[in-house]
Amino acid sequence: MLSKYLWMTGSLIIAALGGIHLYLTFFTTAFLSENKQMVEQMKASKPVLSPAINMWKAWIGFNASHSSGLLFIGLINFYLAFRYFGYVRSDPFFFIMTILTTGFYAWLARTYWFTIPFMGVSTALICYVVAYVVILMNQ
Repeated sequence: MLSKYLWMTGSLIIAALGGIHLYLTFFTTAFLSENKQMVEQMKASKPVLSPAINMWKAWIGFNASHSSGLLFIGLINFYLAFRYFGYVRSDPFFFIMTILTTGFYAWLARTYWFTIPFMGVSTALICYVVAYVVILMNQ
C-alpha cells in the first residue's frame, strides 16, 4: 500500500505543478519579460520554421503545452495508481517511463528553471523511485 500512496502523491505533485503553470500562463503576468521591449520584439519576430506565427505565440503555446503535458502525466498516473495499481504493478514499463520522464523534468528544472519547480519535481521523483523500489522489494 505504501508504494501506491507514494505513487499517487508524486502524481498529484506533478499534476499540481502543471495546473499552476497553466494558470500562470493564461491568467497572470508571471511569464512576461520585465523588459517590455522584449515582448514587443517577440510579437514582431517570426521563427524560421513558419512565418504563420510569431515568437510570442510560440512562447505562450510552449508554456501551455508544457503545462498540459504535466497535467496529463500527473493525472493519468494518479488515476492508474488509484484504480489499477494491482495491474500496473506487474509491468515495469509504466514505472520506468514515469521515472525517466520525471527525471528528465528534474534535470530541466535544475538546468533551465528555478528552485521551486526543481524542488517539486524532485520530490515527485523521489516518491516514484521509492514506490518502485518498495514494489521490487515485495516481489
